[in-house]
Amino acid sequence: MELHVWAAFAGASLVMAVIPGPGVASIVGFAFSSGRRTALASVAGMAVGNATAMIVSLGGAAAILASSALAFSILKWIGAAYLIAIGLIAIGRSGASNASDAPARAIAPRAAFLTNVAVGTFHPKTILFFVAFATQFIDPHGPYLAQAAILVATFTGIAAATDTLYALAAARASGLLVQGRARLWAQRAGGGVLVAAGVATAAMRR
Repeated sequence: MELHVWAAFAGASLVMAVIPGPGVASIVGFAFSSGRRTALASVAGMAVGNATAMIVSLGGAAAILASSALAFSILKWIGAAYLIAIGLIAIGRSGASNASDAPARAIAPRAAFLTNVAVGTFHPKTILFFVAFATQFIDPHGPYLAQAAILVATFTGIAAATDTLYALAAARASGLLVQGRARLWAQRAGGGVLVAAGVATAAMRR
């Protein structure tokens, strides 16, 4: 892949990654509800999900999603339901903590990681976008697999870097809310952001 082609793709990927979407919303939600460690685990999960979505896109799965309303709906609702469920769990835990005056139990990093693997992987519009966008940077006369690997690694790395910045900023803001009631509302806000991300995913149309 020629350097100027890669640079153009990297620049476009940076713009895409900086613009907040359901993925960023879920990361911020985890940061507010459960802290930096869980947020960073969710970033790692999103990176795995993004890489998986890109791989299946470049492998041709996007053609199935583009032609099948059922396949699109199944993936959309899986991702939406998972986000909403995790958000409601976070809100429920904060409410239970308030009633007992005990600290709310944070969402485990493992759960956040697996959640965002699902969010990144089962995001149908991401898959469709990748196949429509990323393939524009592939030279049909060059080795396809090598070029595809470069694009996957580039986008995944850039998105992981910007997602990490979002996670650290949100965790820092959450950490400033050290008082009990402020912390409680931060946890509820985090759960609410996760629910909102799920609703936004459910509202997607082909």
